[in-house]
Amino acid sequence: MTFDKKLAVSLFFIRITVFLVLLMWTLDKFLNPGHVAAIAEKFYFISGITSSIAYVIASLEMVLIIGFLLGLFKRWTYGLVLLVHAASTLSPIRQYFSPYEGSHLLFFAAWPMLAACLTLYLLREHDTMLTLKFGEAESA
Repeated sequence: MTFDKKLAVSLFFIRITVFLVLLMWTLDKFLNPGHVAAIAEKFYFISGITSSIAYVIASLEMVLIIGFLLGLFKRWTYGLVLLVHAASTLSPIRQYFSPYEGSHLLFFAAWPMLAACLTLYLLREHDTMLTLKFGEAESA
């Protein structure tokens, strides 16, 4: 297998696994909109998230991650996924200083995924396996 093929396969598996995590988080917003409100208030200091707002956020997120999965408009979808995940990685900063309290240790799992998102963004033109060509000019 050539290096280019190995790279494409590796990036494909990174994209699929990042998508799976994001899909679970997005489905949680649809299935448990109260959880969105609690997270928004605790980590982003935003109160008043209603179920309707949670559904809008979830719907927009679903459109984004499906575009990401399909490799559409890579500069934008991969970039937004990176920014959204960076925000969710950095927002619980207090939990990183007390890793052994409660379930705080789980927050550290966000860092390898953040590295994966950055890798996908930086190497997006090489992520070609099972992507749609529409929007490809955007990723250059």
